[in-house]
Amino acid sequence: MSAYLDYNATTPLDGRVLDAMLPFLHDQFGNASSGHQWGRRARAALDVAREQVAALVNAHPSQVVFTSGGTEANNLALKGCAARMSPGHIAISAVEHDSVRGPAKALARQGWALEEIPVDTQGQLELDGLRAILSAAPAGGASLVAAMLANNETGIIYTAPPIAGLAREFGATLLVDAVQAVGKVAVDFAKSGAHLMSLSAHKIYGPKGAGALIVDKAVDLEPLLHGGGHEKGRRAGTENVAAIVGFGQAAALALQEQSSRHEHMLKLRNYMETRLMTEMPQLRIYGQHAERLPNTSFFAVPGVEGETLLMSLDQAGLAVSSGSACSTGAVEPSHVLLAMGVEPELARGAIRVSVGKETRREQLDKFVDCLKQQVQALQRFAAVAYA
Repeated sequence: MSAYLDYNATTPLDGRVLDAMLPFLHDQFGNASSGHQWGRRARAALDVAREQVAALVNAHPSQVVFTSGGTEANNLALKGCAARMSPGHIAISAVEHDSVRGPAKALARQGWALEEIPVDTQGQLELDGLRAILSAAPAGGASLVAAMLANNETGIIYTAPPIAGLAREFGATLLVDAVQAVGKVAVDFAKSGAHLMSLSAHKIYGPKGAGALIVDKAVDLEPLLHGGGHEKGRRAGTENVAAIVGFGQAAALALQEQSSRHEHMLKLRNYMETRLMTEMPQLRIYGQHAERLPNTSFFAVPGVEGETLLMSLDQAGLAVSSGSACSTGAVEPSHVLLAMGVEPELARGAIRVSVGKETRREQLDKFVDCLKQQVQALQRFAAVAYA
């Protein structure tokens, strides 16, 4: 029995989402910018999808800008805001996704002063650190702040309103990356206080290649893509109608089934972690005492390399994720765990399990049993190698 336990990486396309998309991949092929009936039908479908995505995060449909995914949304947010400002300070949390870290570093090369907001050992954002960064920014200078709503590795949830309160106190523009949070916990753009919020369809059982940036009406964005009046001039290019329709349907289903999905995933995660801690007491779960997404568990076994364990589990038909990144042939520890004060050697051994709405208990039983076997085998091999 194989088991896919990497839902934070991507989710399977819901059959109901595919059904909604199919007409727009065949006979309903019109360009949404065309004035004839084929174009009008495509435009109407986009309008419905915009309303569905807005409803999922309590935003107004006019605030939704469709993109190709979360990465483009984050790039549009940061680079689009920066293009309308003089270079100033940009503060990102030390545990941000690379789709935020990348554009932030690009802005640093253009003269922006980039600083990281520290987190504590439980991965929680240190608000005093953010205040210190914003206080040190030159008076009257522009500031951008980026702080994710839920971490993609640990699942730790961050409370947006206090961060937003600080950002607004100092006149900074706040981007909240909600890609991992949406569909798993309630997300409210209006109450968050954020100026910008990024979303992605393929994390909520929608298609890859569709995402959105939610934009407060007071924010002035320079488009990344020029050449047309699409998305009210904020993102040029003929819309991917089928993918956007799928995004809308996935958003509607996520809102409708949010409570049942949350309960199902939380029960499974807690069951798995109870077994792990009982049968492998040496195992360490990161962010265990912080508020986390209901589906995510990030842990390490001391003395065991995560990449080696990942390959062993893959051969057994188990899909999970490592907390390490491969760079120029070398395995680097998770920057998230390093920011939390975890030792590099231990961080290299981290494994992320993320369950979904289709996950079954017997799949987690297989995972725990196989994990124990693989860890024991690797530890025996290491003992012989160093004897």
